[in-house]
Amino acid sequence: MTPERFRDRFPALGAAVYLASCSLGARSAELDAALAAMLAAMAEGGAAWHAFERQAQLARQRFAALIGARPDQIALVPNASAGTYQIASTADLRERRRVVVSRDEFPSVSHVWLAQRARGAEVVHVDGAGYADAVDDRVALVSVPMTTYRDGVRMPVAETAARAHAAGARVFVDAYQALGVEPVDVDALGCDFLVGGSSKYLLGLPGVAFLYVRETAPEDLPPTLTGWFGRVDPFAFDPLRLDFPDIARRFETGTPPVPALYAANAGLELLDRLDPAAVREHVRALVRACTERLVAQGETVRAADGTDRQGAHVALVDPDPAALAASLAQRRVLVSPRGDVVRLAFHYYNTADDVREACDAIASCRKRHPNEVN
Repeated sequence: MTPERFRDRFPALGAAVYLASCSLGARSAELDAALAAMLAAMAEGGAAWHAFERQAQLARQRFAALIGARPDQIALVPNASAGTYQIASTADLRERRRVVVSRDEFPSVSHVWLAQRARGAEVVHVDGAGYADAVDDRVALVSVPMTTYRDGVRMPVAETAARAHAAGARVFVDAYQALGVEPVDVDALGCDFLVGGSSKYLLGLPGVAFLYVRETAPEDLPPTLTGWFGRVDPFAFDPLRLDFPDIARRFETGTPPVPALYAANAGLELLDRLDPAAVREHVRALVRACTERLVAQGETVRAADGTDRQGAHVALVDPDPAALAASLAQRRVLVSPRGDVVRLAFHYYNTADDVREACDAIASCRKRHPNEVN
């Protein structure tokens, strides 16, 4: 599918420049149709549950296909925090106590690792991608974002995983800011665990995320956060038997959020029509053009060294990102403020005209408030 045909699936893009996909993907015609199908299924009464269960199966299958995994390696979880917790809380930290985490990790993920200090974990934070000196035979797990949430820097995941494995450590990857806008292959990455959700570039809604588990290890502790979907046979309905399948579903808990499943399948089905490499090249060109134009306008942009290391969004430094985002929204340019930056995020549906309009709108905001120029 070409970018033009893909854009046609998002009618609302005709009314605004949508550059907030790093927070929430644009609304598609497929999303509307999926939610309508859910409402129609509800009219079937109890039979609707069969349709809901099918949505869960499809979501596992489609996400597995997206990252080059098997469906039995995918667990449905509510969000990245829950997925991180399931891995953190089941890791055996009696001998290897260290967890190495980037300071650029999304706070919610980092907070889960920090909470393990109550179990004796020693959490070591490193700057940027500086994992090499921190990884040794005391480390149980290395946590690395595939693309950083604030500045959009692509991290050297495969190299970090190779270093971690050489030291006997496992690797956890947060791929939320990469999935949907670049190829993601868990075998090429070499990671042991990966989490990603449906609400951003995967074009769904908040409420469901996916946890990839390469394999369980004999020393892993059983999950204590569990539920009936985490059983060998969820439909045995045995309140006295606590068993865990030897697949990723052992990390699931209760009934997944049905609307989010329908939305996730709508987004994943749309993305399945695209070539991930073509998406990456399209997005990279827009990011490069936007960065160059903003710098030419006198703006400060926090970017990676080299366009290949930059993800799908541009991080524009600003003294009051929320205020700038509100001013841009008045000009029909939708962005996502985070920390000390305004993020301008690009997907396959964005165009060179979006870059021009956004940069012009930023220049207009600066003229109105000249003391805000960086």
